[in-house]
Amino acid sequence: MPDAPQHDPVTAYHEAGHAVVALCLGRPVHRVSVLPNRDRLGQCEFAKGRFKPTEDALERECLIALAGLAAEARHTGTYEMDAANQDLRYVRRLVLERKSERAAPRYEERLLSKVEAMLGDEETWHAVELIAAELLKHGVISGRAARHLFEQATRQS
Repeated sequence: MPDAPQHDPVTAYHEAGHAVVALCLGRPVHRVSVLPNRDRLGQCEFAKGRFKPTEDALERECLIALAGLAAEARHTGTYEMDAANQDLRYVRRLVLERKSERAAPRYEERLLSKVEAMLGDEETWHAVELIAAELLKHGVISGRAARHLFEQATRQS
């Protein structure tokens, strides 16, 4: 019997971080994958359609984008800025819509601190762990499965 395919745990935590923060902020997830392609090691795809409006859509998108880096760093103990380059470039583009080139790095640091605090919540981190475990097992999970795991981990008593 052949061994199950090996998926990268760091990528699983990275993509799970995107998915969990998106779900925390009311953005529906369509699919999460750790199957590499020509452009990416993994991907968190968001569902089209309506989702909970937010006061600050730009901040929400930045937090979701930074969540992969933050979850990966919490898992490994190291910030791999080069590996998260695509996410960081996206965040910089968004931030420059609001802040000057000079003010952008400080705002990005505040956003990263905010997402680290979100992932520091015990139930939220448990959701990341559950989703990462499923990604390691299957390679891809549906948004419905991600939402189920998120709700299971963050169920209010």
